[in-house]
Order: sequence, then C-alpha cells, then structure tokens
Amino acid sequence: MHAAYERSGSLRDELRPVSSHRPRTLLIDPAASASQQRLDPALGAAGYDAVSADTGRKGLAVIEREPPDAVVLDWRLPDCVEVLRKAREVYGGPIIVLSRRRCDAESVAALEAGADDYVERPFRVGELLGRLRVSLQRRLARRPARPDVVHAEGVTIDLKRRLVTRGGEPIHLSPKEYELLAVLAEADGRVLTHGELLAMIRGRGHGDDHPYLRVMVGQLRQRIEVDPSSPRLVLTEPGVGYRFLTDGAARPV
Repeated sequence: MHAAYERSGSLRDELRPVSSHRPRTLLIDPAASASQQRLDPALGAAGYDAVSADTGRKGLAVIEREPPDAVVLDWRLPDCVEVLRKAREVYGGPIIVLSRRRCDAESVAALEAGADDYVERPFRVGELLGRLRVSLQRRLARRPARPDVVHAEGVTIDLKRRLVTRGGEPIHLSPKEYELLAVLAEADGRVLTHGELLAMIRGRGHGDDHPYLRVMVGQLRQRIEVDPSSPRLVLTEPGVGYRFLTDGAARPV
C-alpha cells in the first residue's frame, strides 16, 4: 500500500496538509508501535510529523505539554470516550477516531464526545490522510479573523502596530512579554493551555517549561494589571493554562 501511495505524485500532493509548516499528528493507540510502522512512512511522505502514545494518560499528557496539530484516536483504547472528552476540554484541533467497521454506535458516540470525524477499520492510509487534510482545512476556515485592535479594562492592544497603551499612555513591554500578550489577546477569551502558550512563544520542545511561563505571566501582569496581585486581564485556569479577558467577554464567576 505504501509503495502505491509513494508512486502517485498527484495523490501525494492532493493529501498534503494545507498549512505551510509540517503539521504534527498525535496517534493515541493501544498498539501504537505497530500502527506507527504502518502509518509513519505515509504521514512523512504527505508532509506530517508524527508522535504516538499507547495509553490515554500518555496521550493527554502530550496534548497538554505540546499540543499537536491533529489527533488520531483509536476506539480500541479502553477509556476512549473519557480520553476524547478530556482532550476536547483543553484542545481545539481536529480529532479523528478510528472505529470498528460498520459500528454506527461507536461513530455516533465519538462525534457526540467531540470528534471531528471518524474512519472505519480496516482503512486505507490514503483515506486517513484525506480526512486529516479536510479536518485541518475546516479548522482553519472556522478560525476567526485576527482583530487589529483589542480593548480590555482601559488597555488597548494595537496588534497591527504592536502598540499597547492605557489611557493613551504607552505600556513598554519586552518582545517576549508582547508576544505572550498578543497570543492571549487573539484567543478572544478562550483558555490557552500551558503547552499551547509555550509552543507559540518558545517553539516546540519547551512544553514542560511551566516555570518560565509563570515568570512571563507574572512579568506581564506587573506591566498591564492595575493590581497584579488581583489580576482582571490575564486569568489563571488552574491546572490548564491562562485566558485573557477582553471587554465584553464573560467573566468567570
């Protein structure tokens, strides 16, 4: 199957991901080692980097530490529904479930728990790659347009001019402080996990550097909060990450 896939240049181009960088996929599968041997050559040829986990706990840890661009979750995982629901609480990317052939109950349960799509076993690798590409396209299409200016409790963030002010007076931020603020502000009130934030401001490979992120958030609060000890802009979501509250966003009770 892989040889036939490799020979077809037009098919390979058709199944390539839509983003300019190499998307990173996470396979959560109790037989991850064997599945990777089958999938890795095709994923690599199609422009994806792949990692795997053989338990739900390990898979959730990867999502938290260094969120992938897409997740493939095998229904044979004993706690598949629970893993899917927990993943969806902190992860906004595509999740594709591998279900048993002609098992409508599994497919429906997967979609209700938050999956974007499903592929029935046995499946062709090209079919999975096509579903991955379509799911990534849908996510990109649903992503809201980046705002030019964000307002929050008297603070104005001009993302186009990279200018932050309060009451017309500039707030001086270091490049990394500004980068963290911009990432949070663009999320429009959505919680960003520690792993997502670290990947965006430090790059992949730094998903465990939570102390660095805490220091950066503390420094940012000192710059933009009226009372850094009681923040109203950059809020902590314990055990998950941080959110930035813009004007009009619902404030957690």
